[in-house]
Amino acid sequence: MTARLLRSGAPASRARAGLVLVHGRGGSGAEIAPLADALGLPDLAVITPEHPARSWWPTSFLAPHAQMAGPLETGLAAMGAAVAALEAEGVPRAAIAVAGFSQGACLAVEYAARFGAGLAGAFGLSGALVGTGDAALGSADPGLYGFAEKQFDYASDLTGLPVYLSVHAQDPHIPLARTRRSAEVFETLGAKVDTYVAPGAGHGLLAEDVTALRGLLNR
Repeated sequence: MTARLLRSGAPASRARAGLVLVHGRGGSGAEIAPLADALGLPDLAVITPEHPARSWWPTSFLAPHAQMAGPLETGLAAMGAAVAALEAEGVPRAAIAVAGFSQGACLAVEYAARFGAGLAGAFGLSGALVGTGDAALGSADPGLYGFAEKQFDYASDLTGLPVYLSVHAQDPHIPLARTRRSAEVFETLGAKVDTYVAPGAGHGLLAEDVTALRGLLNR
Protein backbone atom coordinates (compact mmCIF):
# COMPACT_ATOMS: atom_id res chain seq x y z
CA MET A 1 0.00 0.00 0.00
CA THR A 2 1.20 3.50 -0.82
CA ALA A 3 1.20 6.03 2.00
CA ARG A 4 -0.41 9.44 1.64
CA LEU A 5 1.66 12.53 2.39
CA LEU A 6 -0.34 15.17 4.26
CA ARG A 7 1.07 18.71 4.18
CA SER A 8 0.57 21.26 6.94
CA GLY A 9 2.45 24.07 8.65
CA ALA A 10 4.17 26.98 6.96
CA PRO A 11 3.77 27.42 3.21
CA ALA A 12 6.84 26.93 1.05
CA SER A 13 7.24 30.69 0.63
CA ARG A 14 8.17 31.19 4.28
CA ALA A 15 9.31 27.77 5.50
CA ARG A 16 12.78 27.83 7.07
CA ALA A 17 12.67 24.27 8.45
CA GLY A 18 10.88 21.02 7.71
CA LEU A 19 9.61 18.12 9.78
CA VAL A 20 8.52 14.66 8.66
CA LEU A 21 6.28 13.43 11.49
CA VAL A 22 5.09 9.81 11.55
CA HIS A 23 2.06 8.35 13.31
CA GLY A 24 1.99 5.15 15.36
CA ARG A 25 -0.16 2.04 15.17
CA GLY A 26 -3.82 2.92 14.84
CA GLY A 27 -3.04 6.58 14.25
CA SER A 28 -3.14 8.85 11.23
CA GLY A 29 -1.32 11.78 9.75
CA ALA A 30 -4.09 14.12 10.85
CA GLU A 31 -3.90 12.84 14.42
CA ILE A 32 -0.13 13.26 14.78
CA ALA A 33 -0.02 16.69 13.08
CA PRO A 34 -1.10 18.64 16.23
CA LEU A 35 2.23 17.67 17.79
CA ALA A 36 3.90 19.92 15.23
CA ASP A 37 1.40 22.69 16.04
CA ALA A 38 2.34 22.40 19.71
CA LEU A 39 5.91 23.37 18.84
CA GLY A 40 4.77 26.92 18.09
CA LEU A 41 7.12 27.38 15.14
CA PRO A 42 5.36 29.45 12.43
CA ASP A 43 8.10 28.85 9.85
CA LEU A 44 7.98 25.04 10.07
CA ALA A 45 6.77 23.03 7.04
CA VAL A 46 5.32 19.65 8.05
CA ILE A 47 4.60 16.44 6.17
CA THR A 48 2.86 13.57 7.96
CA PRO A 49 2.99 10.30 6.02
CA GLU A 50 -0.17 8.26 6.56
CA HIS A 51 -0.48 4.53 6.00
CA PRO A 52 -3.86 3.50 4.53
CA ALA A 53 -4.19 0.75 7.14
CA ARG A 54 -3.17 3.12 9.99
CA SER A 55 -0.30 0.78 10.83
CA TRP A 56 3.15 0.53 9.27
CA TRP A 57 3.47 -3.19 10.07
CA PRO A 58 1.08 -5.73 11.56
CA THR A 59 3.30 -7.10 14.32
CA SER A 60 5.78 -5.92 16.92
CA PHE A 61 8.85 -4.16 15.51
CA LEU A 62 10.81 -6.80 17.42
CA ALA A 63 9.48 -9.58 15.16
CA PRO A 64 11.84 -11.63 12.96
CA HIS A 65 13.18 -9.84 9.90
CA ALA A 66 11.17 -11.98 7.48
CA GLN A 67 7.97 -10.55 8.97
CA MET A 68 9.25 -6.97 9.02
CA ALA A 69 11.13 -6.62 5.72
CA GLY A 70 8.23 -5.93 3.33
CA PRO A 71 6.24 -3.50 5.49
CA LEU A 72 9.44 -1.77 6.56
CA GLU A 73 10.46 -1.10 2.96
CA THR A 74 7.05 0.46 2.31
CA GLY A 75 7.47 2.71 5.32
CA LEU A 76 11.01 3.71 4.40
CA ALA A 77 9.82 4.62 0.91
CA ALA A 78 7.16 6.88 2.42
CA MET A 79 9.80 8.57 4.57
CA GLY A 80 12.03 9.13 1.57
CA ALA A 81 9.15 10.57 -0.44
CA ALA A 82 8.27 12.97 2.39
CA VAL A 83 11.83 14.24 2.73
CA ALA A 84 12.07 14.63 -1.06
CA ALA A 85 8.79 16.57 -1.13
CA LEU A 86 10.10 19.09 1.40
CA GLU A 87 13.35 19.43 -0.53
CA ALA A 88 11.36 20.01 -3.72
CA GLU A 89 9.63 22.93 -1.99
CA GLY A 90 13.03 24.47 -1.30
CA VAL A 91 13.58 23.38 2.30
CA PRO A 92 17.28 22.47 2.60
CA ARG A 93 18.00 18.90 3.65
CA ALA A 94 20.07 20.27 6.52
CA ALA A 95 16.91 21.94 7.87
CA ILE A 96 14.70 18.82 7.73
CA ALA A 97 14.20 16.58 10.77
CA VAL A 98 12.38 13.24 10.98
CA ALA A 99 10.34 12.21 14.00
CA GLY A 100 7.65 9.79 15.01
CA PHE A 101 5.78 8.29 17.92
CA SER A 102 5.78 4.59 18.84
CA GLN A 103 5.65 2.56 15.62
CA GLY A 104 6.27 5.80 13.77
CA ALA A 105 9.29 6.46 15.99
CA CYS A 106 10.76 3.11 15.03
CA LEU A 107 10.25 3.95 11.36
CA ALA A 108 11.71 7.44 11.69
CA VAL A 109 14.90 6.37 13.44
CA GLU A 110 15.33 3.38 11.13
CA TYR A 111 15.14 5.77 8.17
CA ALA A 112 17.69 8.01 9.87
CA ALA A 113 20.09 5.12 10.50
CA ARG A 114 19.98 4.17 6.82
CA PHE A 115 19.50 7.49 5.03
CA GLY A 116 19.87 10.24 7.62
CA ALA A 117 23.17 11.77 6.53
CA GLY A 118 22.76 15.51 6.13
CA LEU A 119 19.43 15.81 7.96
CA ALA A 120 18.82 18.24 10.82
CA GLY A 121 17.99 15.49 13.31
CA ALA A 122 16.02 12.36 14.14
CA PHE A 123 13.58 11.85 16.99
CA GLY A 124 12.30 8.50 18.22
CA LEU A 125 9.49 9.33 20.67
CA SER A 126 8.91 6.03 22.46
CA GLY A 127 10.73 4.03 19.80
CA ALA A 128 13.92 2.28 18.76
CA LEU A 129 15.68 0.78 15.76
CA VAL A 130 14.09 -2.08 13.84
CA GLY A 131 17.41 -3.48 12.60
CA THR A 132 18.73 -4.84 9.32
CA GLY A 133 18.30 -8.57 9.95
CA ASP A 134 18.22 -11.30 12.55
CA ALA A 135 21.27 -11.87 14.75
CA ALA A 136 23.13 -15.01 13.69
CA LEU A 137 22.86 -16.68 17.09
CA GLY A 138 19.75 -14.93 18.29
CA SER A 139 17.53 -16.61 20.86
CA ALA A 140 14.55 -15.52 22.90
CA ASP A 141 15.60 -12.69 25.20
CA PRO A 142 13.43 -11.69 28.19
CA GLY A 143 14.84 -8.16 27.90
CA LEU A 144 13.36 -8.01 24.40
CA TYR A 145 10.00 -9.39 25.50
CA GLY A 146 10.84 -12.89 24.28
CA PHE A 147 12.11 -11.86 20.85
CA ALA A 148 15.64 -12.45 19.57
CA GLU A 149 18.28 -9.80 19.01
CA LYS A 150 18.70 -8.16 15.61
CA GLN A 151 21.63 -7.10 13.45
CA PHE A 152 22.31 -3.38 13.04
CA ASP A 153 24.56 -3.27 10.00
CA TYR A 154 24.36 0.28 8.69
CA ALA A 155 26.89 1.79 6.30
CA SER A 156 25.86 5.39 7.04
CA ASP A 157 28.15 8.18 8.19
CA LEU A 158 25.96 10.16 10.59
CA THR A 159 28.72 12.31 12.05
CA GLY A 160 27.17 15.11 14.07
CA LEU A 161 23.53 14.11 13.46
CA PRO A 162 21.43 14.96 16.53
CA VAL A 163 19.39 11.92 17.58
CA TYR A 164 16.88 11.96 20.44
CA LEU A 165 15.41 8.74 21.82
CA SER A 166 12.81 8.53 24.58
CA VAL A 167 11.15 5.60 26.32
CA HIS A 168 9.54 4.71 29.65
CA ALA A 169 11.57 2.48 31.93
CA GLN A 170 8.77 -0.07 31.64
CA ASP A 171 7.21 0.42 28.24
CA PRO A 172 4.88 -2.41 27.17
CA HIS A 173 5.84 -2.03 23.50
CA ILE A 174 9.41 -0.68 23.42
CA PRO A 175 11.98 -2.53 25.53
CA LEU A 176 14.40 -0.24 27.31
CA ALA A 177 17.17 -2.64 26.24
CA ARG A 178 16.42 -1.99 22.55
CA THR A 179 16.35 1.77 23.03
CA ARG A 180 19.72 1.67 24.79
CA ARG A 181 21.13 -0.57 22.05
CA SER A 182 19.81 1.87 19.44
CA ALA A 183 21.63 4.72 21.15
CA GLU A 184 24.85 2.71 21.01
CA VAL A 185 24.37 2.00 17.31
CA PHE A 186 23.78 5.66 16.48
CA GLU A 187 26.84 6.68 18.47
CA THR A 188 28.91 4.17 16.51
CA LEU A 189 27.69 5.84 13.31
CA GLY A 190 28.87 9.21 14.61
CA ALA A 191 25.55 10.68 15.75
CA LYS A 192 25.16 12.89 18.82
CA VAL A 193 22.62 10.96 20.89
CA ASP A 194 20.39 12.17 23.72
CA THR A 195 18.38 9.45 25.46
CA TYR A 196 15.57 10.23 27.90
CA VAL A 197 14.16 7.43 30.07
CA ALA A 198 10.93 8.33 31.84
CA PRO A 199 10.53 6.59 35.20
CA GLY A 200 7.91 3.93 35.75
CA ALA A 201 5.53 2.31 33.30
CA GLY A 202 3.92 3.98 30.31
CA HIS A 203 3.81 4.51 26.59
CA GLY A 204 3.06 8.00 25.39
CA LEU A 205 4.38 11.36 24.31
CA LEU A 206 6.34 13.24 26.97
CA ALA A 207 6.83 16.91 27.73
CA GLU A 208 10.53 16.28 27.25
CA ASP A 209 9.82 15.11 23.69
CA VAL A 210 8.19 18.42 22.76
CA THR A 211 11.05 20.36 24.36
CA ALA A 212 13.66 18.39 22.45
CA LEU A 213 11.87 18.84 19.12
CA ARG A 214 11.32 22.55 19.61
CA GLY A 215 14.90 23.09 20.74
CA LEU A 216 16.45 21.59 17.62
CA LEU A 217 13.98 22.97 15.08
CA ASN A 218 14.16 26.46 16.55
CA ARG A 219 17.92 26.76 15.97
